[in-house]
Amino acid sequence: MDFTFKDKYNFDDLVEIVRCLRLPDGCPWDKEQTHKSIRQDFIEETYEVVEAIDNDDPEGLREELGDVLLQVVFHSQIEREKGVFDIDDVADEVCKKMIVRHPHVFGEVKADTTEKVLDNWDKIKMQTKSQNTQSEAMESIARSLPALMRAQKIQKKAAKVGFDFPNVYDASQKVTEELSEFLAAVDSSDEAAVAEEAGDLLFAAVNAVRLSGVNSEKALYDANDKFLARFAQVEKMLTEQGKKWEECSISELDSLWEQAKTSLR
Repeated sequence: MDFTFKDKYNFDDLVEIVRCLRLPDGCPWDKEQTHKSIRQDFIEETYEVVEAIDNDDPEGLREELGDVLLQVVFHSQIEREKGVFDIDDVADEVCKKMIVRHPHVFGEVKADTTEKVLDNWDKIKMQTKSQNTQSEAMESIARSLPALMRAQKIQKKAAKVGFDFPNVYDASQKVTEELSEFLAAVDSSDEAAVAEEAGDLLFAAVNAVRLSGVNSEKALYDANDKFLARFAQVEKMLTEQGKKWEECSISELDSLWEQAKTSLR
C-alpha cells in the first residue's frame, strides 16, 4: 500500500494508518492483536505520560501522548472492524459527556467555585450512570486502579456523605489501632489474618494521609524515589570504603543510612 510521506500528519492520518496496519495484507503483528493482548501496553503508555509530566519534559510528553492516542485509535479500530463503534463514536460520546457535565459552561447552571463544579460533576455522573446510591458510585471506581489510588477515591466518596473521620488526628488513632491488630496477627502466625490486618492498616494509613491533604499515591511515589537515592548513596559509601553489603552489621548500615540522609538533604 502507498502511504506517501508528508511533512505534517494529522489525526485522520493516524486513524488511516492504524486501519491499514490491520488489513489482511497489513502488519502480521498488528492484525493479530486484541483488546486483551495490548491491555498492558495501554497501562505502560499511560505511566510513561505521567513520567514525562513529572519530569517537566514537554517533548517527551508530546511523544508519550501520541503513544496513548495510538492505543485509543487501535482499540477503536478493533471495534470498528466488528461493526460496533469507531473513533468518531468515541469522540461523540466524550463530547456529549463534557457538555452534560459542564452545565455551568454550556447551560444555565451557576457554579463559580471549584467545589461547586466538582459537586455538580458527581451528581450529574451518578444521574447519567443510573447510580441511585453512594455505594453504587463507589463500586464503579475501577478495580484496575493502583490500590492506594482506589482507596483514596473510595474514601473521598464516603466523605461526601459525611462518613469520615472529623480530622487527621482521629484518623491517625485508627492507624495505631490497626497497627496493634496487625502485630497481634503476626504473633498468631495466622497468614490469612496477617494479610487482612495488613490491608486494614494500609487503608487506615491512606485515610490519615488523605485528611492531611496529601495524595497517598504521590506520597509513596516520592518516598520510593527518596529511598532509592539514599540506598544508592549508602552503596556508594560502601564502595568507597572497599566493603560489601554482607560484610556490614545492621548497626553499621544504619549509621551509613543516617549519613546518607544528611548528605542528601
